[in-house]
Amino acid sequence: MGMTSPHLDALSTRHRMIDGEIASELRRPLPDSVRLARLKREKLRLKDAIVRGD
Repeated sequence: MGMTSPHLDALSTRHRMIDGEIASELRRPLPDSVRLARLKREKLRLKDAIVRGD
């Protein structure tokens, strides 16, 4: 099917958005480690879904 499916495009977009959220959190004086862990888990889940082509 390839990366042209709207679903995969949405997953890729969300993956990029999470990158931005992680970067933003890391710029804070006291980053929230729980939020960072949650974002990183979500990013990994999305990456796996993209690779599988879900």
